[in-house]
Amino acid sequence: MALMAGNGPFGHKPAGRFNFEPPPPGRALYLDPSPKRIRVMLGGETIADSRRAFLLHESGHMVLYYFPPEDVRSEFLEPTEHHSHCPKKGDASYYTLRAGDRVVENGAWYYPTPLEHAPDGFAGLVAFYFDKMDAWLEEDEQIFGHARDPYHRVDVISTSDHLRFSLNGEALAETTRALALFESNLVTRWYIPRGDVIAGLEPSDTHTVCPYKGTAGYYSVRLGDGTLVEDLVWFYEDPLPEVSRIAGCVCFYNEKVEISLNGEPLSARAPAVTSG
Repeated sequence: MALMAGNGPFGHKPAGRFNFEPPPPGRALYLDPSPKRIRVMLGGETIADSRRAFLLHESGHMVLYYFPPEDVRSEFLEPTEHHSHCPKKGDASYYTLRAGDRVVENGAWYYPTPLEHAPDGFAGLVAFYFDKMDAWLEEDEQIFGHARDPYHRVDVISTSDHLRFSLNGEALAETTRALALFESNLVTRWYIPRGDVIAGLEPSDTHTVCPYKGTAGYYSVRLGDGTLVEDLVWFYEDPLPEVSRIAGCVCFYNEKVEISLNGEPLSARAPAVTSG
């Protein structure tokens, strides 16, 4: 994500400039060895266990682990006739996974003969659909959502600037006690104390998972005319330790509200990110 997505250096719309001729936007691949022990669980079995796994960084996609075939248990792999083509990597072959009581059709793939401009050492490495497995472990800790990018950074910084949030002219919140969350290639998010919210917050059943921050809950907002704007605010009640300062604060969707910073309107555009 940090290198390849949004306005990252090798993404579709890089914000900076190189002193050399880089690959065309969206065309870069980078195969990065991981120092971590990575395990994949399915049907009560460990189907892959490796300290030699690689992270593939690919423009416009989340990072993805690829495993040496020797570190994948072949007894759980069943070759299929399914194939797909990637213009950057070549033709992929697939396995159906059978472990315990779980069957995942075409749940793993590899490139037997990658294109010549694919990274060295890529041929034969095995990848799994992240969200179709039962669990992923980095060392002894479970990860959620997708693999974590070692070049992705999250900084949480206090600011006393005056922030005002509104929707169609109606004030929603106002604060000088925000935490600015800067996350690689994403729009700045403003986490504010619940006590600085003016609008009525109504609990939502929605939850999302971020591999860098944890599990988010949501609030809908009741406007003065009775209109309910669903899932306009999120929060992390128990965030991951790396971003523990945002615990209990709330964050409005920049893209759905108007935000002013010291009286000046802020742009709410965020770079596009495609998972894959």
